[in-house]
Amino acid sequence: MDILIDAGNTRLKVGWVNTAAARGATDAGPGGTVTAGPPALPSKSLAVPCAFDNNDTDAFAAWLDTLPAAPRRALGSNVAGPARAAAIEAALARHGCAIEWITPRKEALGLTSRYQYPERLGSDRWAAMLGVLSRLPAPRPAFLLASFGTATTLDTVGAEGVFEGGLILPGPVMMRRALESGTADLPLARGKPVLFPIETHAAIATGVAAAQAGAVVRQWLAARQRYEGRPPALYVAGGGWHEVEAETRRLLAQVSEATGDLPCEPQVVDNPVLDGLASLLLAQTAAASSA
Repeated sequence: MDILIDAGNTRLKVGWVNTAAARGATDAGPGGTVTAGPPALPSKSLAVPCAFDNNDTDAFAAWLDTLPAAPRRALGSNVAGPARAAAIEAALARHGCAIEWITPRKEALGLTSRYQYPERLGSDRWAAMLGVLSRLPAPRPAFLLASFGTATTLDTVGAEGVFEGGLILPGPVMMRRALESGTADLPLARGKPVLFPIETHAAIATGVAAAQAGAVVRQWLAARQRYEGRPPALYVAGGGWHEVEAETRRLLAQVSEATGDLPCEPQVVDNPVLDGLASLLLAQTAAASSA
């Protein structure tokens, strides 16, 4: 089995993929070049992912000990820094398994990056976009991927698989913590967004949700304009989505009413980074077997 690792700033997500069972899902062309975008991801080849809070690499090492077979190789995305990467590498090395950390490229599996320096794009963002693409049937629509984690990222991909660019802003929890730690009197808010808050917790919760939802709608409208009035699909991921869902849906409904478009229905994707890593691993397997 092959291990997939998403080392984020707050959580370490892991899973595994049986590349032998999934090999038939890839379509390798001459010379091992994989065509037609990311390989499809057959659900039976993918293990249910699990996550460790605060990037608990000791728990990760214990999880490796419980696997039914020793891992052969690992592919990962790391945005948690070199110390976290070293701890993960050490845990895998106990099982004789090396890991390859991905670096975003100008082009891979039908996704083309317009980032000024493609290799400086967050590897989690790159893998997540590949993960969404791997789940979409052809013809694929343009889409906006909104990920609400430690940071919120909003990335737009065109129907031709071109990554147009994206935003980074503090995630919902980070926004609330910034107000609590950076002021003398404001609490770490525990409230629900309302239209006209009349107490502090609700005021903060509403402000955070409004900022997050406003950024989503801003990028959705920008993509709609870029694609000449064709509304993009909206995919959402991350633990912070529940904090901003109601406000995002409310604003999208107002936009739909104003533009006459069909309502935009956000679609939740559970583990886009792991899906993208699985696509890359399956493509590597297909290329190696056809070489």
